[in-house]
Amino acid sequence: MTPRLKLLALAAVPALLVAAVPAAYAAAPQPHAASAALTGDVVKGLGAHAVRTGAVASGHRISVAVSLTPRDDKALDTFIAKVSDPRSSSYGHYLTKAEFAARFGRTDAEVKRVRDYLRAQGLTVTAVHPGNLLIDANGTAAQVQKAFGTRLSTWKDTRSGHTFYANDTAPALPGSIASIVSDVAGLNNRLQLRHQAPSGVTPHNGPAGGYTPAQLKGGYNVKGTANGSGQKIALLEFDGFQQSNISAYDSHYGLNSPAPSVQQVDGGSGALGDGQVEVELDIEVLHAIAPKANVTVFEGPNSDAGEVDTYQAIVDSGIPTTSISWGAAETQRTSTNITAVDNIFKQGAAEGLGFYAASGDNGSDDAGDGGTSVDYPASDPYVTGVGGTRLTVSSSNAWKSEVAWSGGGGGVSTSFSIPSWQKSVQQSAGGGHRQVPDVSAHADPSPGVSIYSQGSWSSVGGTSAAAPEWAAFAALVNQQAAAAGKPNLGFANPKLYAANGTGFHDITSGSNGAYSAGKGWDFVSGWGSYNAATLAAKLLG
Repeated sequence: MTPRLKLLALAAVPALLVAAVPAAYAAAPQPHAASAALTGDVVKGLGAHAVRTGAVASGHRISVAVSLTPRDDKALDTFIAKVSDPRSSSYGHYLTKAEFAARFGRTDAEVKRVRDYLRAQGLTVTAVHPGNLLIDANGTAAQVQKAFGTRLSTWKDTRSGHTFYANDTAPALPGSIASIVSDVAGLNNRLQLRHQAPSGVTPHNGPAGGYTPAQLKGGYNVKGTANGSGQKIALLEFDGFQQSNISAYDSHYGLNSPAPSVQQVDGGSGALGDGQVEVELDIEVLHAIAPKANVTVFEGPNSDAGEVDTYQAIVDSGIPTTSISWGAAETQRTSTNITAVDNIFKQGAAEGLGFYAASGDNGSDDAGDGGTSVDYPASDPYVTGVGGTRLTVSSSNAWKSEVAWSGGGGGVSTSFSIPSWQKSVQQSAGGGHRQVPDVSAHADPSPGVSIYSQGSWSSVGGTSAAAPEWAAFAALVNQQAAAAGKPNLGFANPKLYAANGTGFHDITSGSNGAYSAGKGWDFVSGWGSYNAATLAAKLLG
């Protein structure tokens, strides 16, 4: 764990996968006749920041996720706007998976055309996901290079020394299918997502420091029978956890929470790694605030293809609320990768699913390059971006005060224009772009939150504590909605902005570097943290 919440780590490529660099640069596969290139699907600045060391061995097997563009994308945006607007007669009339596929997915004939092309190149098609917008396939590096008209090379990053592979040029596809393909994930493994959770132990009320469930629930006014009963929450993870640690946490605080289930995607996340503490943080924070909710941990490989497939698996599951604590600066991703993930969030929003993503722990400089940048997917217009605060509670565990945390990510997106529901708080500094975050919650590592991980108690902070705090609240709202016969909260942003500050603790002090908190919405804390009782009443009213 590090105090920075970035996706800067590079994946090492085993030596057996690397072919020696020939004396002359090996000829790249030629683009297909009458082909079109996916110009945004190539790592930026390869020559400036990395040195080519060879070619990926031709027999090395690679999995790819081929994303398709939604049919009538503008109509999809319009549909989501209506179904998520509490003032619309269409509010809450979400689509089923079959309805989404029929209305906005590619046709069966179009999917077959792409599938047949991949098979003709020697690739094995392993899945066509519900929604008709994602096709999984795998094959050897030679077959992948042929299919996508590019060359896969091994590279060494000149700053970190890490090795990775990447496509030298943008992939190209025959014109007959290129127009409906938005991204091919799996052609590089340069970027690995980092979990947004620095650690820092400061003595407080929990074992080894950090806020307890009683303090978190008291501070955010979670009352009565609101406990998440009957609700489901998904976690997107690229590492695993040990149930014994979760059980120890639940037992100590008397939570009696159901054990989380695991759904492995593309073979799972592999052996336990450095992210274990953060995965257990996510689970335990959900248990702290919504102890009776059923949690499903989606574990996938930490790669761009693994990320796309894991998000798609969550949407395919239909679980209404998802907490996301992994991300990277927008500037560290390819534009087509962002488009591919954004389209999955759009499908989720159309089907009534809500996503809550940590905004990062590097303040206004998410990329760590001395400038200003924001973390993705918190910057996605169909995701609720969650910033960080430092919460102070009274001796009776009631909210006392709250300030913005200096590490909380926030700022201006360079990938998305400002959505309609955010224009009511449009800032001149935003320049007409999406503004981050939307909301915030306790994240400061001092005092952090009390967790049990790897056999001991510790205090952990970061916006990856704040994201599950908000996902847990969404589950509480959905519990109350179900009891009242009302629709799920779904994509929450239009409703949160329509509340215009009602039900929020307005954070008016603190800075994340380039931006300062102030009255109303701001680039550091968004609308602020939630008062569960009053905000739930507003959202359900």
